[in-house]
Amino acid sequence: MANEPAMTPSVSELLERLRQDYLARLPEDFADLARLSSGLTVNSLDNANLESLHHKLHKLAGSGGTFGFSSLSTQARALEKQVKTWLDNTSAEVSENTLVQFAGEIASLGESMKIADVDIPSISNAETDSRKKLTIWIVEDDSILCQALTRQLEPFNYDVKIFNRIADAEVAAETQHPDMLVMDVMFENENENATEVLVYRPILTEMNCPFLFISSTDDFQSRVRASQLGASGYVLKPLDVPRLVNRMEQVFACRRSTSCRVLIVDDDIELATHYRLVLLEAGMEAEILIEARIILDKISNYQPDIILMDVNMPDISGPDMAGVIRQFDKWFNLPIVYLSADTDLKWQVKAIDRGADDFLIKPISDAQLVSAVRAHIERACHFDGQISRDSLTGLLKHSRIKESVEFETLRARRQRKPVSVAMLDIDHFKRVNDTYGHAAGDVVISAIALLLRQRLRQSDIIGRYGGEEFAVVLPDCDASTAEQILNDLRVRFASLNFNHEGKDFSCSISIGLACITQFPECNGAELLLAADAALYAAKKGGRNKVRIAPAILANKERIQ
Repeated sequence: MANEPAMTPSVSELLERLRQDYLARLPEDFADLARLSSGLTVNSLDNANLESLHHKLHKLAGSGGTFGFSSLSTQARALEKQVKTWLDNTSAEVSENTLVQFAGEIASLGESMKIADVDIPSISNAETDSRKKLTIWIVEDDSILCQALTRQLEPFNYDVKIFNRIADAEVAAETQHPDMLVMDVMFENENENATEVLVYRPILTEMNCPFLFISSTDDFQSRVRASQLGASGYVLKPLDVPRLVNRMEQVFACRRSTSCRVLIVDDDIELATHYRLVLLEAGMEAEILIEARIILDKISNYQPDIILMDVNMPDISGPDMAGVIRQFDKWFNLPIVYLSADTDLKWQVKAIDRGADDFLIKPISDAQLVSAVRAHIERACHFDGQISRDSLTGLLKHSRIKESVEFETLRARRQRKPVSVAMLDIDHFKRVNDTYGHAAGDVVISAIALLLRQRLRQSDIIGRYGGEEFAVVLPDCDASTAEQILNDLRVRFASLNFNHEGKDFSCSISIGLACITQFPECNGAELLLAADAALYAAKKGGRNKVRIAPAILANKERIQ
């Protein structure tokens, strides 16, 4: 029908369109190169001509392989090196034959376009939506334990399926696969030596998913066997469910792609667009900056997790830009990776000395680009985590969550979108510590941290505000939606059972919520205060509640 909306093209389709645009533009680029090379004479190696030639050949060397033509990149790089030699010694004599040969090689660049000799692999997005329900298969012959595990795992957003025999799980695996397998090492009813049987069980190799062993046996040989089978963990009975979930979360986190913001600084708009689309396909955010002189404002507004920067820019070089960025303490550890077609090792070393973390040679494959970006961000996040994250929960510390609230509030106002901020507090937490000890209190704190990570979106920001108090920032989320999400979280936390020395207990949380829609003039700190006031109201109203901050707030006292 005429009024039907046009379908949004996929990233793969956009990449192919970009490649076709690149091919369509190449004849014009070849003509420019031919014109510039014809202007070179024995008596006049015009410096302006040489600079233009070098810049165009450098871009061609970097882009050809990216769009599927590695021979083009190889030929352009060789010609670029020749021009670089002339630029470094403009007084040297160049023979007529040399210039004729150079012009001929420029003219033959188009011949390499007849064969696309590089595959362009698609990059799959391995990222898992943190709110997607993950399927866990438990293979365990203890029915009572299975029921308890099901009841305890479901609040963490897991869909649990129980198998009392390995053979039953194998049959089910013929048509479906879980996100994780949790297996008991020993099965009394199947074999006298089930650990030997497990070596040959196809279930462990056919499912293509991580698996954990649970066991009452803690001998070295059993652990070695689990390692040989490729287990991601070995958890002892009696099971501490929050600790089991913590290990499961660690495994899933390692398998998920890193969610990150990438800033691409490159004057080659087609190549930069290609990089951006590849990174989007891999589940990352990416933006392009061509005008290098506004890079400081761009970093402040976008807050990238990594910068991919071309070394050779028209107005300012990559190393000069990196040096400027490193002058600011807050960006001293921001990963900067140079992208360049320059293969001169001495130049690479010199460039890295000017503030970069790595040097990638163009053309770079899509898979290599994604892998390099992820690796650098993971290392940076690990380093940053040692400084900015709470050691018990892995959540942001007090100062960092406050910074995040401020940044997201400013961004929401700039984009005219809602943002909600919540304060959460474990009810009667002092009673938990006094009755069961601080170790049990730490388990409770870890459990709410895990639940927050499981139930909230990857775009949401979570911090341990202090003690048993947490702060959450929910970008692009109004008060009504945030209330539903947080109320679900409250109910699920209250359903968790904790055990200390045979004694079961449970806890609840109170939550205060404030949205910028109700407080349009508030900054981040004031929005936090509004959420804190709502938390006070939830405590005063009987605890185990979610309260939204009213537009007019009264002075309040803290309830411990």
